[in-house]
Amino acid sequence: MGNIWGDYARTIIVGNGKVVEDIGLIENPEWKSGLQMEEKLHIELLRFATKETTFEELYYHMNRYIVENGFVNLDFMGNLGHSIVKTKGDRVYIEKGNMTKLADVKYFTFEPHIAFPDSKYGHKKENIYYFDENGLMEL
Repeated sequence: MGNIWGDYARTIIVGNGKVVEDIGLIENPEWKSGLQMEEKLHIELLRFATKETTFEELYYHMNRYIVENGFVNLDFMGNLGHSIVKTKGDRVYIEKGNMTKLADVKYFTFEPHIAFPDSKYGHKKENIYYFDENGLMEL
């Protein structure tokens, strides 16, 4: 709207013509496992990230966590999210080589795009995070 843009990426499962809100009710075991892993990734982010964590440290930790849990990162650069800014060119990415601290940006997305190796299905869940006096918070 106006000069502000954004996106919101999330895998949504539709069964029998309705959105399946409860992951436990998803019938396809691969879809269920993928969305359960997305939930685990966001929990791990909240457990791992501190104000001193760099974007690069988060990149390596979460990509290792993805692989250790039997998934692959589908992002062609391995990125997992970015800062929220007014101009796309000003984004700071969760990528290797980025020594910016997470707390140095006001808000950032965490949006891993994952799949089982050789699967035709991918899964994604995007949330926005920020730090306050209590630590990392989900917007």
